[in-house]
Amino acid sequence: MINEQIRDREVRLIGEDGEQLGIMSSRDAMKLALEANLDLVKIAPTAKPPVCKIIDYGKYKYEQTRKEKEAKKKQKTVEVKEVRLSPNIDTNDLNTKVNNAKKFIAKGNKVKVTLRFRGREMAHVQQSKHILDDFAQMLEEVATIEKPAKLEGRSMSMVLTEKR
Repeated sequence: MINEQIRDREVRLIGEDGEQLGIMSSRDAMKLALEANLDLVKIAPTAKPPVCKIIDYGKYKYEQTRKEKEAKKKQKTVEVKEVRLSPNIDTNDLNTKVNNAKKFIAKGNKVKVTLRFRGREMAHVQQSKHILDDFAQMLEEVATIEKPAKLEGRSMSMVLTEKR
């Protein structure tokens, strides 16, 4: 809340250069802010009495958005890349998929390995689980299993992450 929006009877006031001006009525605090050609901004509304500060509100908002942008820049997003397999995959194809997964993990992404079953392949789900186990085995020096293999509908999937 700023300026006339502050309806509290008493507020603890902090000056424009950060010094405590004490507890006073919000009307007196508003007068001090107007004399300095600045805004009265409620900083801590839950405190007893609420804490208000005399600052330039436009500059304050600008600083806040700049801080948020800086925090966003430093944030690292982790993507989940998917590698799809089928139950009758050949060893060379599997090696290619493993190499792709290694590249994804090296870049810092998570890898979701999905084994898709079509038609009659659903009858042999348990025999095909070893493909996912072999895949994790091949990647064990660079990755760990975050979520173990689990059957969801017509596909079995697991999630691998970078080894710490």
